[in-house]
Amino acid sequence: MASGVNLLALRSHNTALVLDLLRAAGEPGISRLELAERTGLTPQAVSKIIARLRADGLVAEAGRRASTGGKPRTVLRLVPGAGYAVGLHLDRDELRAVLCDLTGAVVAERRVPLDLGAGAEAVVEEAAREVEGLVGDVAVLGLGVALPGPLDHRHGVLHRVTGFPEWDGFPLREALARRLAMPVVVDKDTNAAALGLAIGGAAETTDASFAYLHLGTGLGAGLVIGGGVHRGARTGAGEFGHQVIQLDGPPCGCGNRGCLEALCLDAVARGDVPEAARVLGVGAANLAGLLDIDLVLLGGRTVAAHPESFLRGVGAVLDARALREGATAGVPVAIAPGGARGVAEGAAQLLLAPLFGRAEG
Repeated sequence: MASGVNLLALRSHNTALVLDLLRAAGEPGISRLELAERTGLTPQAVSKIIARLRADGLVAEAGRRASTGGKPRTVLRLVPGAGYAVGLHLDRDELRAVLCDLTGAVVAERRVPLDLGAGAEAVVEEAAREVEGLVGDVAVLGLGVALPGPLDHRHGVLHRVTGFPEWDGFPLREALARRLAMPVVVDKDTNAAALGLAIGGAAETTDASFAYLHLGTGLGAGLVIGGGVHRGARTGAGEFGHQVIQLDGPPCGCGNRGCLEALCLDAVARGDVPEAARVLGVGAANLAGLLDIDLVLLGGRTVAAHPESFLRGVGAVLDARALREGATAGVPVAIAPGGARGVAEGAAQLLLAPLFGRAEG
């Protein structure tokens, strides 16, 4: 398994501006003059950055383009295969890993059953084997890991994952970095998915605010505020499923009673999808009222199994809320693009996005 380009060495503001424009330009490429005009950098500064990126194999010439005067301009393009990032989604009962090139495109994928309750050492070893099998000998920037919270994003340490208290305090980032000898970033599954959606343009504008609601083996939210993922001071933002909406309701794995997650999963278990959608809609309406968001995106395997039912149910509750407040329409609701591997792809963006100045991993 080969190490990739030195990610930390490339994390400068000006280099990120240039790389992001190169990525956006795609195969047709972009000239040095255009890069200078769009970044506000001097042509000399752009040339120095390009020289360094070409030496690292990240940029190549893409031919020549006619200019309005003088000799034709050389255009440059990003080399997608110059580096890769691994995105790893550790769900309660499944592991999914993707290998993404510098554009974020998935070039390989692995998926196997997983028991998150098997213990930290067993899960780390299983995850490491799958990553090694996926990567082979390609150059990798590192590994992004997404899994249920709560957790400490900055230090890569897990807290009391709902239903799996034995993970409390486990230094997952350190354990995987030591086992795989590569940089590792850890975040909540919903935050990773929200990052991938923000980078992928799921909202109409880059500074939009939206909520990604993930209903699978649990229920959580990823929040994008003003175009960036909102994690909170302790990565505690987005614990959406554990808002209490029924005092003295059914017990939840978190220790409370009447949590949104407990009520929603109970309805799913009974086969009452419309009720699950209505409960999810109540939570979404609470969120919309608190944050005044532009969009609600729904994802996760339970939503994927009944997309139209969840769209109708959540949309109806949001529309009813808007009607009570005198608004013309409720907050729009849509199924999140990306499907089942959206969390894993978002986990890869934990490594890729900072390289292009789009987010902090």
